[in-house]
Amino acid sequence: MWFLGSYFILTNLGVPVQQAWPDALAFTGVFLVILFILELVFGFYIPQGKNTWLLVVIPVLLSFIAVFAHKLIMKWVFGDQLDYLNVLDTGFYLRWAILAVPAVLIAIIALVVSKLEQQGESQKREAAISELAREAELMQIRQQLQPHFLFNSLNSISALVVAKPQKAREMVLQLSDFLRGTIRKDHQEWVVLEEELNYLRMYLDIERVRFGHRLQVKINVTEEVKSVRLPQLLIQPLLENAIKHGLYGLTGEVEIKLEAFTETNYVYIKVQNPFDPESAVSSGAGFGLNSVKRRLELLFGRTDLLSSVAKEGEFLVTLKIPQIK
Repeated sequence: MWFLGSYFILTNLGVPVQQAWPDALAFTGVFLVILFILELVFGFYIPQGKNTWLLVVIPVLLSFIAVFAHKLIMKWVFGDQLDYLNVLDTGFYLRWAILAVPAVLIAIIALVVSKLEQQGESQKREAAISELAREAELMQIRQQLQPHFLFNSLNSISALVVAKPQKAREMVLQLSDFLRGTIRKDHQEWVVLEEELNYLRMYLDIERVRFGHRLQVKINVTEEVKSVRLPQLLIQPLLENAIKHGLYGLTGEVEIKLEAFTETNYVYIKVQNPFDPESAVSSGAGFGLNSVKRRLELLFGRTDLLSSVAKEGEFLVTLKIPQIK
């Protein structure tokens, strides 16, 4: 296009064909050389701040050198053609302007492209840092869950050692089985509900050693729901919270209900327990619910997946888990 445009202009100015096409070819050659040099210069250095004037000066200077070199070459080739030499002299500044304008535009485009690339790289770095921070916080929450449960269990074992040593030994063995299974699968973020229920039953066996016949848990889960997937150890803090709310401040047997079902693209898990409104233990969400809520926020970027309500001596926690296709 540059060659055809130059050739068309020269022929319209009356330059003979035998001189117009070599001139247009040479002018196209110096234009390509300028493009190559500008690519090299601005590929290694992009003027910033106060040095942005170089975006104009460098292309203009290169254009002048290129037009001057073109003029010398064409005078050497057609040194005896006075009419053509006159066209070269009179059209020098016009050629310079024609060459300088696209060269400056190319330099500006190079700056814009560089800025966009830097912005893209910056966004990628920020996204990577954000993802690393998210994963680190998720790992920290998962690591906090077991020590929190472990400390409670160890305190219970300590209380049973003297009064009921056989119960203490039983609880140690059950705790060992529970931790062996959960720690081995710590790298898994998602598990099927059936597998999660198996660990919940192990956890409840440990808690029954502490509370005996007082702790009654009713699990209502249909067969088709058992195959759905959910983040590992997401329900255990809810059960622990229910036991804390239900068995402290109340006497006699306490029934905790766990229900799981699917609806549209969600798995609903409801945990219900009685509680004493006058008990200080029942106030506040505590570590369990807060950890689950934060974990859901990190996994799904939503804060509406966990809700709780206390009404007429019953505390109900509802968990919604989106099913990823």
